[in-house]
Amino acid sequence: MSARLEYGFHRPYYFWFGTLLIIGGVVAHIPMYLMGADNGFRLAGMAMDLPMLLGMLVIPLGVTLAFVAMLPEGGWQAARGPGAPAVVVDEGAFSSIHLKVILALLVAVTVDVMKPATLGFVIPGMRAEYDIGKGTASFVALAGLSGTAIGSIIWGRLGDIIGRRGAILLSVMMFMGTSICGAMPSFAWNVVMCFLMGLSAGGMLPIAFALTAEILPARHRGWLLVALGGVGTAAGYIVASGAAALLAPDWSWRSLWLIGLPTGALVLLLHPYIPESPRFLFRIGQEARAQAILSRFGGHVRARPAPAPGAPAQPIAGVERLFGGAYRLIALALVGTALAWGLVNIGFLLWLPSTLEGLGLPREGVNRMLALSGVLALPGVILVIPLYHRWSSFGTVAGCTVLTGVGLLVFAIFGQSGELVPIVASVALVLIASSGTIATLVPYSSEVFPLTLRSTGTGLVAAATKFGGLVGAGLGALGFFSAVELAAIALALPLFLFAYLLRRAGVDTRGRSLEEIQREFQPPAG
Repeated sequence: MSARLEYGFHRPYYFWFGTLLIIGGVVAHIPMYLMGADNGFRLAGMAMDLPMLLGMLVIPLGVTLAFVAMLPEGGWQAARGPGAPAVVVDEGAFSSIHLKVILALLVAVTVDVMKPATLGFVIPGMRAEYDIGKGTASFVALAGLSGTAIGSIIWGRLGDIIGRRGAILLSVMMFMGTSICGAMPSFAWNVVMCFLMGLSAGGMLPIAFALTAEILPARHRGWLLVALGGVGTAAGYIVASGAAALLAPDWSWRSLWLIGLPTGALVLLLHPYIPESPRFLFRIGQEARAQAILSRFGGHVRARPAPAPGAPAQPIAGVERLFGGAYRLIALALVGTALAWGLVNIGFLLWLPSTLEGLGLPREGVNRMLALSGVLALPGVILVIPLYHRWSSFGTVAGCTVLTGVGLLVFAIFGQSGELVPIVASVALVLIASSGTIATLVPYSSEVFPLTLRSTGTGLVAAATKFGGLVGAGLGALGFFSAVELAAIALALPLFLFAYLLRRAGVDTRGRSLEEIQREFQPPAG
């Protein structure tokens, strides 16, 4: 089996020509950006030139060609698969080839997290250049967050149709194209491009988890998934803040969008280290390619039921299977927990500084208190890795969810008191526990959902965190968090409910093959 088929593309000319079109389309915007060099790169009110307009036309064409290149050989029909899953044995040791894949995906996740994290650093520059208020500028954040939520669903679904590797690289291609936001002269175009940026970035994380879960040895899978998410998220925020400090003063806020091209290109350069999931390849009938990749990772196939001669391809599994069959309780628990987490993380914590100031605490004291709470939270987040790996995977997710609710209740009791010690302790507990929840929630989803819907289900859970955040931000704008005690209690109750569902429906995934986990949700024979 050639390296081209193991790690390449069935239609390489389509892929690389599409890549050139995207790069060319972005480069066509650079002259517009440089035209503003004499006035601090302010482009507001300038008319788009012809190269810029042509660039905006060829980028979608490049993404389309890349999509065609990623379709399995035989097209859409092949993507449906023969419906004969393999039983893969992944009891081997963690090797250097696993490490290379993890490092490549770590770069991909870091770049993916970096782009939405940049929002906080570009909005002040946008407000100054376009002379807009906070309310108008918030449309940028709203567009980006909405895009990531919808993107998680779309890319998650694509990961189960065109493959994990294909969806990751296609997401990167679109991510590179949206870097033209840095040359948009009008605020409206910035909002549109920010939505598209979120759309491209939203799917990377769930697909990366699905791929990682399907290539790692069972006994190392859990802790590495949690570590990948935790380290990648932290690195993304560090890179975003570092780029803002290094580039924004001299090259303006627009440079923080334009670096999407070189950072996305870096992920493309690492594509030889990102294989397709052998489990996905077995499902669509590409056995030779699957066997070749599986042998590289120290695994083998125990059983491979052969489809009947002439049997038609099976329909691609629908999302209704998650909520209408054996997975309905675990899917409800995971999606519900994700929604509740989004409400807390982007709703409660986003509005917490202004809420505390409204209680009479001075701004400087509030900032010091929240900073202290964050410092106290950092060591606690690290604990979820050994807990997930050594104690219980679903127990860790449920436990962190419950502790988040407990922290909210403690805050509800002491929030009006003005006593710093219990307030700092409760906020620190919310930060520790909510960080532990999100660090384990998406990795657990990638382990527990079935092969045919692993990417879809994981993307749905990731999307729910964003939708919860959108609801939380909206509730805050309506004044929901002004009654802080009632708000904290109202947010704690669904956390307890979904943690209970998770304890009831969850299964432990530690050291078990994905096929063994899937059998837990199948009705007994007879």
